[in-house]
Amino acid sequence: MAVSYVTEEGLNKMKEELKHLETVERPAVSRQIAEARDKGDLSENAEYDAAKEAQGLLEMKISLLKEKIVNARLIDESRLGTDNVQILNKVQIKNKKNNQVMTYTLVSEHEANLKEGKLAINTPIAQALLGKRVGDIVEVTVPAGKIPFEIIDISI
Repeated sequence: MAVSYVTEEGLNKMKEELKHLETVERPAVSRQIAEARDKGDLSENAEYDAAKEAQGLLEMKISLLKEKIVNARLIDESRLGTDNVQILNKVQIKNKKNNQVMTYTLVSEHEANLKEGKLAINTPIAQALLGKRVGDIVEVTVPAGKIPFEIIDISI
């Protein structure tokens, strides 16, 4: 897995999720397996099979999360600027086709959340914005075609 850049908040969220999975979810699945095992013949016990499958999925999720945490690198927020677009910048853009103005904060893919206006750095829009300055117009290719966006403001 590749190195990913995250904020301290993002890393803490991943660590909290891992702790929850290991201390709450894992024991719950183990109890389900034990209860199903106590019910007798395992060869025809769908409850046991389902619990074992849930355990496998949970362990895979824990493993992937541990790998993300190990490969995470903290972003030094004190070194961020607003001369051009970079990760963790809040970017206000205007769709030149319909004049709609949107504001996004560019974050790592692990911290992306469109409801909060957090756009993953690996998305086509974010990729087009990176390195650009206020006043620049970028064209983003989306399934519906190309959309021109003007960068109105860059902030932290």
